[in-house]
Amino acid sequence: MIDEDLCIGCGICTLMATQSPIKMKWNKYGFLIPEITEALNLSDESLKVCPFNPFPEKEVRTEDEIGDLFLGNTPKRASKMGHFYNTYVGYSQEYRLTSSSGGIATYILTQLLKQGIVDHVISVRASSKADSHYEYQISSTLEEITSSAKTKYYPVTLATALEEIKAIDGKIAVTGVACFVKGLRLLQHYDSYWKDKIPFIVGIICGGVKSSFFSDYLASKAGVIGKYIQPQFRIKDIKSKAIDYSYGCTDDKGDLYQIKMRTVGDMWGTGLFKNNACDFCDDVTTELADISLGDAWIPPYSRDGKGTNVIVTRSLLADQLIKEGIEKKDLTVEILLEDKFLSSQQGSFNHRHKGLNYRVKQFTKRGYVISPKRYSLEKIGIDFQFVQQQRLIVRKESLENWRKSSNATDFDRRMYNSLQKLKRITRINHYVRAFKRKIKKLLN
Repeated sequence: MIDEDLCIGCGICTLMATQSPIKMKWNKYGFLIPEITEALNLSDESLKVCPFNPFPEKEVRTEDEIGDLFLGNTPKRASKMGHFYNTYVGYSQEYRLTSSSGGIATYILTQLLKQGIVDHVISVRASSKADSHYEYQISSTLEEITSSAKTKYYPVTLATALEEIKAIDGKIAVTGVACFVKGLRLLQHYDSYWKDKIPFIVGIICGGVKSSFFSDYLASKAGVIGKYIQPQFRIKDIKSKAIDYSYGCTDDKGDLYQIKMRTVGDMWGTGLFKNNACDFCDDVTTELADISLGDAWIPPYSRDGKGTNVIVTRSLLADQLIKEGIEKKDLTVEILLEDKFLSSQQGSFNHRHKGLNYRVKQFTKRGYVISPKRYSLEKIGIDFQFVQQQRLIVRKESLENWRKSSNATDFDRRMYNSLQKLKRITRINHYVRAFKRKIKKLLN
């Protein structure tokens, strides 16, 4: 997994080492990976809990089978969404302004703690480590939970936090992106201790795990020279639109630097600084969590700079917590039609479902062994194939070029030609799609 650059850094495999413990380290591209040494004795169990395991057992072959095991009692199921109770849209009255989006994640976690459903929460908070800005930590108070609000586009690992909770009493809620959630479900499947220990998982809908280079680049782009601390990735402009947020950080002198993300360019559709494993994830909506939360990137919600969440409840408890919040007027939430929810994540569906077949074929030709995928048979036109090819090039070049430059001006110069080519190819793809839609409409 590491040699083929398919490790996402979740660290769940570290719990399965039979002798010498696995430690996580930073690789040369700004990602956390297990440090494999000669003294290490890995068991087969380590691979079994890997979310990108190319040889899964039949009962956990894909997210479909895992979903049946953990969420099979839900009243609804859809191919792109998995098992669920309801889809909603809205925000928390109390936590909206202090969160990246609508504050629903913070609300759910605080309710779990207040109601005694869990005793602790594992979420991402500021790190005191010299080599990392953020890390998963155990939160046991409401204040600690609220301090973990806001999305951090920064590599983290569950390894240390999961090891620590073995030594504390009580039940745990965990937050994570789709691949981390899958790893946790696999862990629960193979070890019932974790199924009892972690009764609730909050899934964060993800556009791709970024390298630490992403934050370094944005800090440089904002004008920081040298070291920086306290990076903030989603500083809202409540007088503008939801998409109009800023990145900010503080330099070693204590001065604050900010930059509007819209001035930086497309950081998501290009694949810049993204983990390679993300291109082989077909779970767009964190299908295996108890509740899935994302940004409402659809009108009219996208026009509100205060932020709004799309919500998928996948367990009875999750649905009850949302309904209780609505009744108590703690939440301003309403039912969202399923097709509207899906449209809020359309960009991810296009890339991670429609483009998956092309990427799997390309990497299989190189000798990679890819884990079973549910959307690897979809066919795409030559125009979209070119987009996929160029995105793979841009992703890889961004990591290599940042290692060579480490300042935004030089990096932008190095990346200019590849990004311009991707922009031209993408524009052609959009024209082709629009033309096909017109033809289809005329024929109908």
